[in-house]
Amino acid sequence: MSSKAMVGVEESKTVDSKGNSNIGEFKLEKSKSLNNIARVKSDQKSNSLFISRSRLSRLLLCRLGAIAMLVLSAYMLELSTLREVMRSRVFMLRSSSLNINDPLQSAHFYDNNGFLTISANGGLNQMRAGICDMVAIARYLNVTLIIPELDETSFWHDRSGFQDIFDVDYFIKSLRDQVRILKEIPDEQKKNAEIAKLYPISPTRWSTISYYNKILPQIKKNQVLHFNQTDFRLANNHLPLELQQFRCRVNFKALRFVRPLEELGRKIVRLLREKGPFLALHLRYEKDMLAFSGCTEGCNNNEIVELTKMRFAYPWWKQKLINSVKRRKDGACPLTPEETALALRAMDIDPSTQIYIAAGDIYGGERRMTPLRLAFPHFVNKKSLLDHSELGPFWNHSNQMAALDYIVSMESDIFVPTYKGNMARLVEGHRRYMGFKTTILLDRKLIVNLTDEYKNGSLSWDEFSKAVKTGHTDRMGAPTSRKMAKYPMLEDYFYANPQECLPSPPKISNPA
Repeated sequence: MSSKAMVGVEESKTVDSKGNSNIGEFKLEKSKSLNNIARVKSDQKSNSLFISRSRLSRLLLCRLGAIAMLVLSAYMLELSTLREVMRSRVFMLRSSSLNINDPLQSAHFYDNNGFLTISANGGLNQMRAGICDMVAIARYLNVTLIIPELDETSFWHDRSGFQDIFDVDYFIKSLRDQVRILKEIPDEQKKNAEIAKLYPISPTRWSTISYYNKILPQIKKNQVLHFNQTDFRLANNHLPLELQQFRCRVNFKALRFVRPLEELGRKIVRLLREKGPFLALHLRYEKDMLAFSGCTEGCNNNEIVELTKMRFAYPWWKQKLINSVKRRKDGACPLTPEETALALRAMDIDPSTQIYIAAGDIYGGERRMTPLRLAFPHFVNKKSLLDHSELGPFWNHSNQMAALDYIVSMESDIFVPTYKGNMARLVEGHRRYMGFKTTILLDRKLIVNLTDEYKNGSLSWDEFSKAVKTGHTDRMGAPTSRKMAKYPMLEDYFYANPQECLPSPPKISNPA
């Protein structure tokens, strides 16, 4: 291009610029504007798309979260149901020590028919036997048993709970393959439990299992049933063998005392063993027993009045007017310390033998104990063997003190009860279970009549001693049949002779 032409072009640009009439530049600017608008729209569209996708993502996340929560809730519900099924519908758990050949120790399959709450009544050993019965009944009816409430209103007013005397966790664990036991009623059943306690049932005494079959529909209907009496609520005889053996398992295996009681009881036994063999004497010559039984042999007039007032003060002690002389002659009174001393001497118990008094305070104190002390000077009790500080935690708890006596009585070389009370019978049965350990079951009727003859001169000492020995040859805790009778109260007590649980048990005697 010529220089002139180049100048023309430059002039043209200059003129267009000055006159704002450059169409090319306008088109360029317009193109830029359109591009900017397109870019903005594109950006807005991108932003809108991003926002939409973000909202969609959040919505999807919410929906996924809701679905996850529903799935998790369903899973937890299913897990809870499965757990309840495992706990209450099918009990297949077994402890490591189970013997698969033992029919009692095979897993017990059952549907949970409801809950049983109980208030045990009486002293320690009366409650113990009653609890064993209640566990057996719970197992038979396929109901869940709640840990029993212990009697706080009896003569002793002991406020000890089940957990203060027995090892709760061991009790539950040792029976879990057979019956479901809980420490407390589940929350969803508490209202039913409160109603059940307002309308308690006292089961008929000495009932066979058919009686409890009639109660079962009521448990199923109300879900919770409360028994306010537990003593002697199962018959001695005519029960399924498996159930009888289960009663033994509860009594001899599952009901284990708490460690502090076990350790202190073993210490007493160790202190006694250090000085040789010992005899545990359950001398039931205590104020409450004398008042209850109406027995006043050897008491002075003031003591007789005091015991009579006490008997009338307790409305649940039904007998009020009692002929003490007749009752003693019939063998229905606890032996006095003097009668006991004569009987032990007649059976040639060595006077140097340690005598452990497994009882509370003897009524009449030292005055009544003198004949026994003269005959057997080496007698002791838990209070004389232990420091006050060691007994301190148990001092005002009669049931815990009774547990110590139970432990020592079980370990003694010879056990001698002077009355057929609950402790005497349970220790007798437990010693049978432990291998028929020597238990001298004093024939009270024989002894009091022989004692009277000896004291009035009708019998010489040798004659008296021979008669006592002859009368007790078959009363030393050896294997024997459990006596049956027309009336349950006259039968031998199951827990005193649980023959279904003993090696080579003899046949039950025919009804008298």
